[in-house]
Amino acid sequence: MNPEQREQAERERASRTLPPAPYPDPAPERVAARRAHLLSEVDRQTHSRASRLALRPKGRWGLAWGAVAAAGTVVAVLSLGSGPSDTVGNVPPASAASVQLLERAALAAATTPQTTVRAGQYSYVKTVGHTSVLSETTAGEMELLREDEGMEQWTSVDGSEQTLQRKDGNDSLLPGTAGEGSLNAPTYDFLAALPTDPDTLLKRIRDDAERNHGAGSGSTTGPDQEAFVTIGDLLRNGVTPPETTAALYRAAALIPGVDVVPDAVDAAGRNGVAVARTHDDERTEWIFDRSTARLLGERTVLVVDNAWGEAGTVVTSVAVIDSGIVDEAGQTP
Repeated sequence: MNPEQREQAERERASRTLPPAPYPDPAPERVAARRAHLLSEVDRQTHSRASRLALRPKGRWGLAWGAVAAAGTVVAVLSLGSGPSDTVGNVPPASAASVQLLERAALAAATTPQTTVRAGQYSYVKTVGHTSVLSETTAGEMELLREDEGMEQWTSVDGSEQTLQRKDGNDSLLPGTAGEGSLNAPTYDFLAALPTDPDTLLKRIRDDAERNHGAGSGSTTGPDQEAFVTIGDLLRNGVTPPETTAALYRAAALIPGVDVVPDAVDAAGRNGVAVARTHDDERTEWIFDRSTARLLGERTVLVVDNAWGEAGTVVTSVAVIDSGIVDEAGQTP
């Protein structure tokens, strides 16, 4: 199959996956321009980094080992971690289907009414979900368990107050969250100040990923995977300005290796279609509502059998249930 036939096949797959949306498809020249930019970026990175990127990929949802208080029991929790870098030359550009879906999500976000936000308010988000835990029993066998990750969180829009988190009915203030915010701990004001040009925004995110996850950093996640995960984290933050949200989706379309999963279910049991990236035998999926292109949640799925389960096992899953701007921590929209 030549490139033109493959492109046409991807577009036909996208049209079957996504029903007619209330938002127009991106103009063909816009899609073509973004794919041309991405191809040139991949070529540039291949020449500049191929000699130093040789490690096998590993998703940000890596293994974090720790012992629990029970004698003879060791637990491994699948949580935020690191792993080998992407080998850029082996990763194809984002598929036409994923570019189309991300553009629809961007157009949907851009038409969302702008929320009026003032100093002293909080962004609120409620999520449900789980993290997988691999536990060694007293009999020496390994048992896969699930830990509830549902929570509510209130983050000061300007970073003037600490973030309040509520899990299992218990409230706690997160340390080190006050201030202007960052890519790893964003406030509404921080998100509003991000560039809205997708190329500039991706460069900002990739520069941070290169510093913390590139060659010589000691991290093995890899900048491309880290950029994809960072964007996903920002999108699930709760409340993000519409223009910033649209720019994040368009920036994600510039990352190599992004594709579409036609059918996915979030942690709340809602069916949708996903934009995904596979990294070291784990597939990170952003799940969207088919008709509105609204982000429902994110999950990580095994693509091969391993100690965590068989291929197809959902090892982590988080769904956004509610979000908004409130006047005080503890309030709901």
